[in-house]
Amino acid sequence: MHGIGPESKPQKIARLLEEEIRSGALHDGAALSSENALVERFAVSRATVRKGLGILSAKGLIQTRVGIGSFVTYGGAVLDNSAGWSISLSDSGARLGARIINIARIPMDLSAPGFDAPEVLALDRIRFREETGVALTLERSRVPWRDGFASILTEGLEEGSLSRTLENRNIVAASGEEWANVLPALSHEDALLLKRPAGSAMLRLRRLTRTASGEVMEYVESLLDPELFGLHMEF
Repeated sequence: MHGIGPESKPQKIARLLEEEIRSGALHDGAALSSENALVERFAVSRATVRKGLGILSAKGLIQTRVGIGSFVTYGGAVLDNSAGWSISLSDSGARLGARIINIARIPMDLSAPGFDAPEVLALDRIRFREETGVALTLERSRVPWRDGFASILTEGLEEGSLSRTLENRNIVAASGEEWANVLPALSHEDALLLKRPAGSAMLRLRRLTRTASGEVMEYVESLLDPELFGLHMEF
């Protein structure tokens, strides 16, 4: 059995901020201090601060909006609002965690309109209720494979975020489409991942985003617990 090693600087930053979030000192929706302020507070580099924020983001405790800052999402009310999702939890008291179950370079394996890349960076992750471990969503992201993606497979996502990892490579969404429908029955494979009965109905969201030049940036298919998630659109 492996022992627990010493706490790294990013882990310490994440732990201290998580304690403030869970204690209520930083409430749901509150803005975290700026990266510059956190660099000064913890006397570390900006890269170290970003790694610490990435740990919190992966746990579903904060959301980082480029050019604006990081915000507390304790309670799970926000999933991926910066990417244009129109999803909200009906139970705002839920605390969500996130777990990556696969990140790899593979042939395109999903049927996506207007997506013809032969190989993709595939990222599959589950979001779950922290109190019970019950899985609430299964998300499959597919990004056309590009030069420079190999480091993602060995080093992981930057700041725990696929959006930030792509933005750091100047791959930014400018437009997109989103579809929603009911998936009548979970496949056996997905049922095992979500630990739900095969045949369970789920809400299915599909989103295709493009860059300013019209190139496909990302395709995402998400399965969500229909009892907790719904659509909210303003018009």
